[in-house]
Amino acid sequence: MNKVDLSRMLPGGKRWIIGGPYLWLLIFFLLPFIFVLKISFAEAELAIPPYSSMFDWTEEALNIKVSFANYIWLTGDELYVVAYWNSIKMAFFSTLFCLLLGYPMAYAIAKAPPHLQTTWLLLVLLPSWTSFLIRVYAWMGLLKNNGIINGVLMWAGITDEPIQMLNTNFAVYVGIVYSYLPFMVLPLYANLVKHDATLIEAAYDLGARKWGSFFKITLPLSKNGIIAGSMLVFIPVVGEYVIPELLGGTESIMIGKVLWQEFFNNRDWPVASALATIMIGILIIPIALFHRYQNKESQS
Repeated sequence: MNKVDLSRMLPGGKRWIIGGPYLWLLIFFLLPFIFVLKISFAEAELAIPPYSSMFDWTEEALNIKVSFANYIWLTGDELYVVAYWNSIKMAFFSTLFCLLLGYPMAYAIAKAPPHLQTTWLLLVLLPSWTSFLIRVYAWMGLLKNNGIINGVLMWAGITDEPIQMLNTNFAVYVGIVYSYLPFMVLPLYANLVKHDATLIEAAYDLGARKWGSFFKITLPLSKNGIIAGSMLVFIPVVGEYVIPELLGGTESIMIGKVLWQEFFNNRDWPVASALATIMIGILIIPIALFHRYQNKESQS
């Protein structure tokens, strides 16, 4: 079967193919980010839109007004520092919990017979086919004081009164791990299913035990899957809004919730834009480290 060479069919065919994703990123990521960055250097005003203009043409001269007051305000207010810290901390531990739960699941699916692997994967993905908001509301019914979980605990005699689970950080962790677990399982499964089983057999022949072969062979080989799954969980959880808002209490202050309040309650778009810009800057760090690690792996 003859292969189609797009570079011969179209002038610069390879550039056209590669240019599509770059154009998508330019329109839907870079341009919106530039707008947000521009607003972050403006000042809040009672107008539509509710911020000052950065460029002003007066007396045949272009005046550019840049204000750093929003960033100075964020560094001086403890609320925003706490919100950033809570978001990073909750994202870190949620990623860790997803890894501790997702790795055994992905390993079991990868080691299952081929005709059962699709079924197990569908069971992992099945909850994602329903509305994200409905699934979070379902956890509200399970975790509230007169919910199913407290009812079962009291019926079994484990506790005499309802345990406060809803409106706590515990409920936020439960909701996040439940919602983002598939994002950890799928990259791990894609990595584990490609492992060469003869390496494990060779380790057994050389006297290695089951746990020894796992920590010396399987776990190091699955490093790329662990990193990819952790990135897919950590990055969106940092900016999560719905789960902390519905399941968390007053102590569950995350940056997504603060962003919403600044945009819609306070209508302070410049401060909210500065918040979003700093959050993007924080998220770029693990992305840059991941790309640096991938480049080293490809060169070695």
